[in-house]
Amino acid sequence: MTCRLGLNDFRRMKTENERIAMLTAYTAWQARLAEGAGAEMLLVGDSVGMVEHGLPDTLGVTLEMMILHCAAVSRGSEKAFLVGDMPFMSYEVDDREAIRNAGRLLQEGRVQSVKLEGGISRVETIRALVRAGIPVMGHVGLTPQTSIALGGFKVQGKDRAGARRVFEDAMAVAEAGAFALVLECVPALLAKVITERLSIPTIGIGAGLSCDGQVLVLHDVLDFYGAFRPKFVKVYAEGSSTINEGLTRYVNEVKMGLFPAEEHSFKMDPSVLEELE
Repeated sequence: MTCRLGLNDFRRMKTENERIAMLTAYTAWQARLAEGAGAEMLLVGDSVGMVEHGLPDTLGVTLEMMILHCAAVSRGSEKAFLVGDMPFMSYEVDDREAIRNAGRLLQEGRVQSVKLEGGISRVETIRALVRAGIPVMGHVGLTPQTSIALGGFKVQGKDRAGARRVFEDAMAVAEAGAFALVLECVPALLAKVITERLSIPTIGIGAGLSCDGQVLVLHDVLDFYGAFRPKFVKVYAEGSSTINEGLTRYVNEVKMGLFPAEEHSFKMDPSVLEELE
């Protein structure tokens, strides 16, 4: 049986300056593709609401949705370390509820850790989860679940006060016991300073090259989503055009009577049909 990567592997990678590749995945087939490409971490992100369910943002994602998708990704992967997003309002009420909901992601969703957004304001929740034996990945900078309070999807930490806030959030999350930290939409220089200061790995998304690892949404990497494309996204395959071409060919061949051809059909002895007359 294949052993999954664990926390010690990522501590070692940080120490040895080995970069961590992380991708989102929401289904078993996506997990197989991402893991097969060599990604060490798979994030079952609450972005599933937008890219798989057509929601306008992540706020409508429920815990039940996350458990469903986490379990699917778990069944589709063997080695990658799995991180499940805690959706909006699944950890804000109190620490007992946060522990209960995070526990369900591990127990029913079969992920190895959870990710939650927020810095200093989430320190006590992170500590409570870690005490309960639940590994936590932090997330500071742009936090999509609270983007309205941040003034929208904007780069965080560009001015002196903002940089101080992101820096202090990062230090607090690490001190609380998080095993890794996502830095989203922060200036590259600020991310470099934070990465050098922390003993835990940083995973960047729109945070420059100096982070210990990088994460992108699989649908963005393969151009499946087709909606707004953030500045930090790089498309590595024109997936939507390839898929659209294939689907269009299928529809046309059905309309023209070209599919299925003889090689796609099953044969039988014609004499069997005589008994039906």
